[in-house]
Amino acid sequence: MKWLRELAPGTREDPRLVGAKAHGLVELRRLGLPVPPGFVVTTEACRAFLRDGRLPDGLSDELAAATRALEDTTGRRFGGSPPLTVSVRSGASVSMPGMMDTILNLGLTAEATDALAAETGDSRFALESRARFLAGFASATRHGRELPAKAADQLEAAVEAVFASWETPRARTYRELHGIDHDLGTAVVVQEMVYGNRDDRSGTGVAFSRDPGTGEPDPFGDVLFAHQGEDVVAGTAQVLPLTGLTTREPRVWAALTDALIRLEDHYRDAVYVEFTFEAGVLWLLQVRPGRFTGAAAVRVAVDLADEGRISRADAVRRVSPRQVERARTPRLAPNPDTTLLGRGTGACPGVATGRIATTTEAARRLAADGPVILVRPETSPNDMNGLAVAAGILTARGGPASHAAVVARSLGKPAVVGMGTLVIDEANASVTVGGRSLAEGMLVTIDGTSGEVALGRVPTVMSGNGDHLERLLAWAGEGRGPGETRGT
Repeated sequence: MKWLRELAPGTREDPRLVGAKAHGLVELRRLGLPVPPGFVVTTEACRAFLRDGRLPDGLSDELAAATRALEDTTGRRFGGSPPLTVSVRSGASVSMPGMMDTILNLGLTAEATDALAAETGDSRFALESRARFLAGFASATRHGRELPAKAADQLEAAVEAVFASWETPRARTYRELHGIDHDLGTAVVVQEMVYGNRDDRSGTGVAFSRDPGTGEPDPFGDVLFAHQGEDVVAGTAQVLPLTGLTTREPRVWAALTDALIRLEDHYRDAVYVEFTFEAGVLWLLQVRPGRFTGAAAVRVAVDLADEGRISRADAVRRVSPRQVERARTPRLAPNPDTTLLGRGTGACPGVATGRIATTTEAARRLAADGPVILVRPETSPNDMNGLAVAAGILTARGGPASHAAVVARSLGKPAVVGMGTLVIDEANASVTVGGRSLAEGMLVTIDGTSGEVALGRVPTVMSGNGDHLERLLAWAGEGRGPGETRGT
């Protein structure tokens, strides 16, 4: 096939062609880890679409052939009974979290919805899943496109929508901030759906093999029961710590932690995964290196060398001068005169002081006169321009893997998320926190390590990173070459 590739363990495709997400899925399958079957539409097809304004010749036939093959693999019918439904997700060669469109539950035609209700005996679940599909499809095709009746036509429209989302203002802003080439285009990953909203034994989450804020060697992340994947990133639902799996779904926890260990061994690095579980069965949907902050990057590199997974020379090479600089992060200094407004969850270390901005538009306006803190109920990709100009980020909802947290870490900006006592009043350009009403433009300080939020400008102190930074700097001074024995 010219425009498509299988997600098969025997393939060795270039990530620039199939995207980082599909490349990671192939690695997961090669390791024997559970991955829903599917295929990927290449970045070449995206570039052709962006150039010509339509899907390239032959792609429709390839999509039809690929869905027939998926029907054979799963024993299900696309848009029919028993129903085959798919997720349609972007996957560029460079990760751009949340910047492009995703459509879940695609293929839930009226016939397929009835079939799903009959198969599961749960009409509520079937109708909710169809409603999610309709909302996702409408959001992705923003030009008021009518929903096609046939599943095959829905898939073509969804692929077009994901391709087109490469050129949205939020995606372009993200690429400009990170120096990503505008001409790369995105791949589109199509996989059989796994329903995290199936029942109380189902759910979705994200997991880091180590704490992304500190580098501590324990699994870290968020989980939501009876929800689908977009709910975790959106930050609109109250997430639980990843360890919530230990009591409610111990088999899922055991399978997930085993997968994280195997992936660290494979990549010789800390990793990030996205997962869903349906009726107590785990499925992995994405893997990539963890991309940790300065202090965490230092600790992970040193710990991996101590564990014998990489050499000391590798550890030194993995940590950039900028990460070394950020390994010593500011913290709020103990001060009896500080007015603490409350505490959320620290999502990206560092301290930021700035004026409150309750919308992206206000952040862009106020930033012309000095630092701002973008304060939102939760952030979405539509807030990208506000996130870009903000000195720090504060949200009322969401966890360490929410959109606000992920983007903050990618930008290296202090962030506090999930501050439950925070209420934002956009209409009156004000917030209420800690029993105080604060108008837009008032000065606050946030600590992205402790999660503390304080009124006004607050003194800070520099925190260290234990002995990890000193050891790394000592190894750098030794000038060991790449040929040294691992772990010595």
